[in-house]
Amino acid sequence: MKVKTILVSQPEPKIENSPYFDLQEKQKVKIDFRPFIHVEGVSAKDVRQQKVDLNNYTAIILTSRNAVDHFFRVAEEMRFKIPDTLKYFCQSEAVAFYLQKYVVYRKRKIYVGKSSFSELSPLIKKYKDEKFLLPNTDKVKPEVPDTLNALGVNWKQAIFYKTVISDLTDLADVYYDVLVFFSPSGIDSLFHNFPDFKQNETRIAAFGPTTIKAVEDKGLRIDIPAPTPDTPSMTMALEKYIEKANKGSK
Repeated sequence: MKVKTILVSQPEPKIENSPYFDLQEKQKVKIDFRPFIHVEGVSAKDVRQQKVDLNNYTAIILTSRNAVDHFFRVAEEMRFKIPDTLKYFCQSEAVAFYLQKYVVYRKRKIYVGKSSFSELSPLIKKYKDEKFLLPNTDKVKPEVPDTLNALGVNWKQAIFYKTVISDLTDLADVYYDVLVFFSPSGIDSLFHNFPDFKQNETRIAAFGPTTIKAVEDKGLRIDIPAPTPDTPSMTMALEKYIEKANKGSK
């Protein structure tokens, strides 16, 4: 079965040199983007009900750009003046770079991990006497609380935003050759919107072990797994599959 159309369950990339656009041009396939889930902020009132007083914390742990946005949103709603002494522990350089949207970088105490949360833990351990707040989503990877508990630091997790299923009912009569997923939440959204979904000839691409497991738990077939040693990115996995599936076709 040839691949002509692909639906990626994420927002369309904002950068012009996205590998998805290169893939579309090179392989002559149509790629659409549609987020299957989206993020909604939790009100300051709901944060207070979690017994969170921003005055009580000397350090903030930021695991994503969403965490950055919603921490500063809630602080503003609470009319909390963020002290210059507050320490920011960012999981990656991308998160730290995004933090510049809200603070003057050179005037703040910012500590940056490499990529995974475990790589941030030595920095947190170095400042173990701080009182840490983890503003996060309602769907937290177990690695995060497990790592913080193992470090024995004083920390609290609070839900500042939630992952919500998007309405996809307008896609009921639209067919794609390949559906691309990046999280178990995306699979949940698929079956929430289409409880009677049957895979049939649709190919499913899934990124990461938890996403792959979520697909398999629903009794679906994984046609394009990623990452693999040969295809460390989703676009590389898609390209390899398309080249094989469309071989000899015009």
